[in-house]
Amino acid sequence: MSLIFEPITLNKREEYLKHFALCSQKASDYSFVNLWGWAEEYGLYWAWSDKLVWIKQTVPEELYWAPVGLWGSVDWKKCFSEYFSSETIFDRIPESLIRLWKDSFNHLISVEESRGHWDYLYSVTELIELKGKRFHKKKNFLNQFRKKYDFEYIPFGTDMIHKAMEMQEDWCIWRDCESSDVLSAENRTISRILRKWEKIQCLTGGAIMVNQKIIGYTIAESFTDDTLVIHFEKGNPDYIGIYQAINQMFLENSGNKFEFVNREQDLDIQGLRKAKLSYNPVDFVKKYRVILNSVHP
Repeated sequence: MSLIFEPITLNKREEYLKHFALCSQKASDYSFVNLWGWAEEYGLYWAWSDKLVWIKQTVPEELYWAPVGLWGSVDWKKCFSEYFSSETIFDRIPESLIRLWKDSFNHLISVEESRGHWDYLYSVTELIELKGKRFHKKKNFLNQFRKKYDFEYIPFGTDMIHKAMEMQEDWCIWRDCESSDVLSAENRTISRILRKWEKIQCLTGGAIMVNQKIIGYTIAESFTDDTLVIHFEKGNPDYIGIYQAINQMFLENSGNKFEFVNREQDLDIQGLRKAKLSYNPVDFVKKYRVILNSVHP
């Protein structure tokens, strides 16, 4: 028996979200927006079995992500012997699923930490208030921004899409996206998501305007009842404090009903890791890479 993989499409969004809601631990990789938005860049496909949605990555290497569904009801040893061969690689596997796999067939797998894929979790209240010494620099930059610029914060809507795409084009010039495969891929993904904003439905966001132009914006998604995930956050570097401003203002205006904000991974990029740590995460969603050594006991 084999899994039949097919392209990730918008018309199966609701069905996918029902499976995702059953996962005992939720990582940002598996939000529908992330899967669909990045599908072309990572060559992502999904296959549907009785209880699970299986995800396969084909670019730049072929491997599998965590299956999505009610993990606790699955006969994992049977699943792996049916669908996979030895030396199959799985990545971005959340910690709670790793525990289940170890309980089921620990001797058949090799597990290693995938630190670059860990999600960073923050307290929404802390990032709104920016209290104390830990946030002193962030608060200073925010205050500088508030004093220096005549700005307007606006919740993101369909009328903002064109302006956001214009700013994204400018941002890519500032950051020289053409010389970076990572930034080029991200730029294509942002454009793909903005173009389908209304059809995706679960998106939210915010923008800061100066002279009728967007100088910073955030694209986010309601992830769970208590957690918001921020997919993209961009700012014009000519404006001092823009990143601190869009971060704080978006959460204050649109994220204050959530307890946590998930700001995704650092992908082992040291500058990004330093920036994410500087906001004082309260926890991580730890993920791991798994190699299936054998499909038989």
